[in-house]
Amino acid sequence: PRTPASMGDVPEPCPQAPLAVLSKVELRVSCKHLLDRDTLNKSDPCVLLLMQSQGQWTEVDRSEVIKSNLNPVFAKIFTVDYYFEEVQKLRFEVYDSHGHAGVGTHDDDDFLGGMECTVGQIVAQKRVTKPLFLKYGKFAGKSTITIISEEISGNNGYVELAFRAKKLDDKVSRVPGGTRGRAGRAGSALPHPLLQDLFSKSDPFLEIYRIDDDRSEQLVYRTEVVKNNLSPIWEPFKVSLNSLCSCEEKRKLRCVVWDYDSRGKHDFIGEFFTTFEEMQKAMGENKVQWDCMNPKYKIKKRNYKNSGVVVLLDLKIHRVYSFLDYIMGGCQIHFTVAIDFTASNGDPRNSCSLHYINPYQPNEYLKALVAVGEICQDYDSDKKFSALGFGARIPPKYEVSHDFAINFNPDNDECEGESSSSGAGSMAGTPLTPAHPTGIQGVVESYQSCLPKIQLYGPTNVAPIISKVARVAADEERTKEASQYFILLILTDGVVTDMADTREAIVRASYLPMSIIIVGVGNADFTDMQILDGDDGVLRSPKGEPVLRDIVQFVPFREFKNASPTALAKCVLAEVPKQVVEYYSYKAFPPRCPRP
Repeated sequence: PRTPASMGDVPEPCPQAPLAVLSKVELRVSCKHLLDRDTLNKSDPCVLLLMQSQGQWTEVDRSEVIKSNLNPVFAKIFTVDYYFEEVQKLRFEVYDSHGHAGVGTHDDDDFLGGMECTVGQIVAQKRVTKPLFLKYGKFAGKSTITIISEEISGNNGYVELAFRAKKLDDKVSRVPGGTRGRAGRAGSALPHPLLQDLFSKSDPFLEIYRIDDDRSEQLVYRTEVVKNNLSPIWEPFKVSLNSLCSCEEKRKLRCVVWDYDSRGKHDFIGEFFTTFEEMQKAMGENKVQWDCMNPKYKIKKRNYKNSGVVVLLDLKIHRVYSFLDYIMGGCQIHFTVAIDFTASNGDPRNSCSLHYINPYQPNEYLKALVAVGEICQDYDSDKKFSALGFGARIPPKYEVSHDFAINFNPDNDECEGESSSSGAGSMAGTPLTPAHPTGIQGVVESYQSCLPKIQLYGPTNVAPIISKVARVAADEERTKEASQYFILLILTDGVVTDMADTREAIVRASYLPMSIIIVGVGNADFTDMQILDGDDGVLRSPKGEPVLRDIVQFVPFREFKNASPTALAKCVLAEVPKQVVEYYSYKAFPPRCPRP
């Protein structure tokens, strides 16, 4: 279409879209080998998406019904909000619809199977395929469901463009009667006040349109009008890559040059088509130019070459990556827990001890460990967590150690649980997740078996453990890839003894791909620990060197004693996505290529 967008007296440059604060994720669903419940025809599947909130499952959306298909690919795209610091449990239920409006609520809508997972698991793997289960954990034959995720609110940066044109067609011409008119409107004399423009030239402006998949055109940007100039230079402008090309470099763009008319009847000068991929040739000292073509003239005029030339003088790309860009690019979150085994915790055999193992009620160390680890495990593909201890005498010589593996394997401090869950469970309301998350279970078992073998001692030195994890993070940094980020969870019952060394270690760690979470367990006075959390000021080393990034979060566990188990994780993990992006932005490491 050649009709220009409706405009007011003066075309205003289009404002940039604001950056999204909340991440949204699109989920695409397909199934294979569904059970055939119909006698005469194949099943007519429909998928329901449910989300758990406060222990209750609530339907949030559903797909269309696909007739007579046991391997459906659903067109419906589910959209969910994404929060790193929460375990967002999803349930997908597949039904054979019999034409009722209330799919899943009628006895004659056959249940074909269901699957539970978390949003974190889906975005970390980008593509998840799992078996479908019937009620009470029975496999639904060979049925599987596949979920593919894609971030939609991530703004992959913006681009700065500078255009000019040369030798544009002059749409102002003399018309019969000697008055000034617009080409293509011969004989329509302009009102007397406009006779003063008799010798003026065109007033060009440029519009850029993005051509979407349905061939519709979305206006991306409209430049200002340059008055009385056939070789205008427009002001440089910025647009987000999401707006310009939906972050797809090969998406076609239509660029149109108009001659401005105050009555809104702008004259078409010419157009050209390009892509963001082609535009990028203008980076540095290079320039790219296009013939500005008027299709009507091309047909009518034998020697027609163009209606001018449009030149892209400069292009600057400012990439802005989101946390999900890195996670979906394959970045793993490696979780390490460090546990305080100093004598101030009390004898583990005594019920007053902070390390007392109550078979009916986990102690504060276990509660904090599970709350934070349950989130992090979704972002670590091998589900093996490093678990370290400090402040205890350890076998065989019972010397004090401040960085020992609680599985007593100095060559491999990663813990692996003896049991894991297949993901089966009842779709009649019974959760499908295991009692302990698989990754956490190994740490829990190592912690419980470690306690009888060690002697609680002291002092409370945490700098050795921070430095130990930092050495691993430094090796990762040298790969110059966004492949692994480290989270160190320190659980302690008192103020650290080696505060100067700890501050020095944190400053060093702030230059590495790691974040530190410190949870104060018990009723000690943790006032002096607040200095490690840079919220009230910048943490500095003893020599006065400031941290590069604020990477420490400290909270006393007692503030969450009466809150839900998820409240602690929300508090201490909410800053991690920002810390990950800050580090990789500082290093100028882009996300790795997404996994196939």
